[in-house]
Amino acid sequence: MSIHPSAIIEDGAEIGAGCSIGPFCHVGNSVKLAEGVRLHSHVAISGDTEIGARTEIWPFASIGSQPQDLKFAGEHTRLVIGAQNMIREGVSINPGTAGGGGITEIGDNNLFMLGTHVGHDCRIGNRVVVANHASMAGHVEVGDGAVIGGLAGIHQFVRIGEGAIIGALSMVVADVIPYGSVIGERPKLAGLNLIGLKRRGVSRSEISALRMAYKALFSGEGTLKTRAEALMESADGALETQLLSFVLSDSERSFTTPKAK
Repeated sequence: MSIHPSAIIEDGAEIGAGCSIGPFCHVGNSVKLAEGVRLHSHVAISGDTEIGARTEIWPFASIGSQPQDLKFAGEHTRLVIGAQNMIREGVSINPGTAGGGGITEIGDNNLFMLGTHVGHDCRIGNRVVVANHASMAGHVEVGDGAVIGGLAGIHQFVRIGEGAIIGALSMVVADVIPYGSVIGERPKLAGLNLIGLKRRGVSRSEISALRMAYKALFSGEGTLKTRAEALMESADGALETQLLSFVLSDSERSFTTPKAK
């Protein structure tokens, strides 16, 4: 364990083996750092916050401070961050609120670039990349392997499906299907994230089946839900089933759809 003399570690904080805490960091009395966590310098961690093993946090990040929600009344809430995350300079991550389940959860192996924000009660999966100054409002859900471009904004209660990609400067106000690709200030669905699927090692036949499902889902008669229900009856691929299940599950928002022809 390495703790710089200028760092402040409050009584009650739990510091795991092999942690490195740099100059002028502040670790609150309810914080738990697992083994091998590294705080570079000027990192502030407060509240009931758990940081997973070998997560690395760069200067001026604010982790676990009071949610930016006017309804927050000082109730006990939590922030849980998984293992091997990279949290770069100036990132802010807030804990949950009573109205959102009381917890913000972040998985493993994520990259939060400079200046990004994760609001209260968010649920972030694994291997997610959030580029510079992108922000997620409260109650946002982001699936595994998603990519959120720089300066993008994600509206509260929006769900970003697994493997989706959000273009830079996009303002996302509706759910994005798994493996979808969206672009624009008020973005429209621009197709599937084919590059991401290929990088994941998805076979050509699986991609072809997913493309056919995508085309049928967003064209034809009836509502989006009725088309999804009809497609689900004959779906046999894992990615196709995942896509349709996402559309048929409960949501607080509508869906990001392709531009009308």
